[in-house]
Amino acid sequence: MKCPFCGHNDTQVVETRLSEEGDTVRRRRKCGQCEKRFTTYERAEVTMPVVVKKDGRRVEYDRHKLQASFALALRKRSVSTEQVDGAISRIEEKLRTLGEREIASNQLGELVMRELKKLDKVAYIRFASVYRSFQDIDEFTALVDEVRK
Repeated sequence: MKCPFCGHNDTQVVETRLSEEGDTVRRRRKCGQCEKRFTTYERAEVTMPVVVKKDGRRVEYDRHKLQASFALALRKRSVSTEQVDGAISRIEEKLRTLGEREIASNQLGELVMRELKKLDKVAYIRFASVYRSFQDIDEFTALVDEVRK
């Protein structure tokens, strides 16, 4: 593995851990030249379904986009990176078990909302208010009332 700091090719694995879900290996590495440490993640490469947008465009599934959505919804909320990674892993597992070659973007959005609702109610409401394009305060109030129940 190439060092992300100095580009040296000689890095050593210092520690290896399996994720709680058992689908990811986390490795702490140390560069042989600059001696800085960094983390890598290893997971099996499985073909994810193509995401079909509302306008009919088809785009490749992108984990980074999902991470960015979670980060935006969870901004300034006390949810750990491990919890977010777990939520994203559960979404990806669901996508793989569906066995479909394509998934509608609204289905993916619903999976995200389900996970956010478990993690943080405020983040769930933030995401839902944008995702569902609320047009008036009544829709927003209905969602808040649903979460309070």
